[in-house]
Amino acid sequence: MGSRRRRHHHHGRWVVPAIAPTAAACAAAGLLFFVVAFHCFLSPPLGDGARVVRRPNPPFLLNKPAEVARSVIGAVDFTVPSGGSKLGEELWESKAAGNFFGCSNATKQFADANAVTKSDRYLMIATSGGLNQQRTGIIDAVVAARILNATLVIPKLDEESFWKDASDFAEIFDVNSFISSLSNDVKVIRQLPERDGKTPSPYKMRIPRKCTPKCYENRVLPALVKKHVVQLTKFDYRVSNRLETDLQKLRCRVNYHALQFTDPILRMGELLVQRMRVKSGHFIALHLRFEPDMLAFSGCYYGGGDIERRELGEIRKRWKTLHASNPDRERRHGKCPLTPEEVGLMLRALGFGKDIHLYVASGEVYGGEETLAPLKALFPNFHSKETLASKEELAPFLPYSSRMAALDFIVCDRSDVFVTNNNGNMARMLAGRRRYFGHRRTIRPNAKKLYSLFLNRTSISWHTFASKVQTFQKGFMGEPNEIKPGRGEFHEHPMDCICAKSKGKTGQNRSHQIKRAGEPMENHSSDGDLDWRDLDYGEHAPLGRDSSNEPESDDIRVGGSDIPELEDMMSD
Repeated sequence: MGSRRRRHHHHGRWVVPAIAPTAAACAAAGLLFFVVAFHCFLSPPLGDGARVVRRPNPPFLLNKPAEVARSVIGAVDFTVPSGGSKLGEELWESKAAGNFFGCSNATKQFADANAVTKSDRYLMIATSGGLNQQRTGIIDAVVAARILNATLVIPKLDEESFWKDASDFAEIFDVNSFISSLSNDVKVIRQLPERDGKTPSPYKMRIPRKCTPKCYENRVLPALVKKHVVQLTKFDYRVSNRLETDLQKLRCRVNYHALQFTDPILRMGELLVQRMRVKSGHFIALHLRFEPDMLAFSGCYYGGGDIERRELGEIRKRWKTLHASNPDRERRHGKCPLTPEEVGLMLRALGFGKDIHLYVASGEVYGGEETLAPLKALFPNFHSKETLASKEELAPFLPYSSRMAALDFIVCDRSDVFVTNNNGNMARMLAGRRRYFGHRRTIRPNAKKLYSLFLNRTSISWHTFASKVQTFQKGFMGEPNEIKPGRGEFHEHPMDCICAKSKGKTGQNRSHQIKRAGEPMENHSSDGDLDWRDLDYGEHAPLGRDSSNEPESDDIRVGGSDIPELEDMMSD
């Protein structure tokens, strides 16, 4: 009888000793080798100094079986060092950040609200989506009211989305601050005035996405003049991305100054920030975006086999008009969010050490703790609002998803480094805000270039991997002038509201649309059609027919560059 086969554990890897070269033994050896290779694939070593960090069992296998042989056979040792980068403070803050500041004051040509507001025009807005999608609607509602010379009634928040949050505007945002801050720009009231003892019913209509001022004048103004009270429904992304400078600056005054959270939300958010500061002088906030609904909508695939396809396929059925996608192509083109492990590897490759404290803003992560385990192994100082605050402290916020999202928003806004897992509404809002208030470091994965690097990471050394990550991330680190003037979504790149300090003359400024000598102006965004990154996570309320009183031919039909509606929209 042949000698007994034994498996030995050696330096964190399985090794197979030689066996008698019989035909049966060779066959068994071949089978065993395949099992070993597959095991290595499921558990690629992520060394942390001398310690090897293993991947937990599925759900996520980042490579396909055909790629395992290329990656595992002859793989080099992929050991992640414990220490961080030698860049020091440069990793946390851009050297050029101090050269810029927010500048959103109105020009002399922008008339006072009292001079332009018509007393018989009232605009009502019904927002759509999650907290940050609704925030875009509120901001653009002010702009729309200004275009129409109308009085704006405090917007109505979406209570029918996936989150089922019944909070009204005053329970999330400071109404008094909103009204008073905008008094010179747009007249804002809490509710419609009564006529003959009754509150007038608004004329409801919907307008195309990215509607220009001329679009508002042609579509909405005639109804407003005739009916006096108009309500615009499903109001999100309904104002053009490109407007004249004074209207863009108005957007910034709304977003960065007038729209403030209520005191209870602010106090709790600040408490979470303080607790992070007690733990560490610097901290990173990560908006993970790896929830089941978002993954299903993205059409991406992460190697979880039939289980993943079945689970996410069921969720995808919510969107009847959602076209079928090619998962490999989507990931190759950078349209898929990184896995938690990939985000962690990217950050470590950029130079953030094991000792860094990480705050994670996220809903329910697909795959749960097994999916999060590699990220936690890379960053053991792992925090969330649930770990920083007691159940009693969070109790007033727990029943309200938008208020919970607001807490994450505050911590991410106040973090030293904010990391987006690609570009949803919250990420874009925060990226623009952080640019406006001094170009605080904001990192967005260059998913398109990182894709092949992650796919083949076991065949290269850590040094090579880290070097490539740092090269690929240039232009995605929140530096000034990463995007060409006039390009990009405005809430993420509020270029008209950011000024550069003139040399030697602090306080004076010129347009932000400059570049330092010898540096090319790069563009990493576009005004293309909406995809999952444009949508908030979670909402799946059916669109249904438009409630417009206008004829069908004049309702939400859009053409040209207007963005088509989806059956449902996703929330943060």
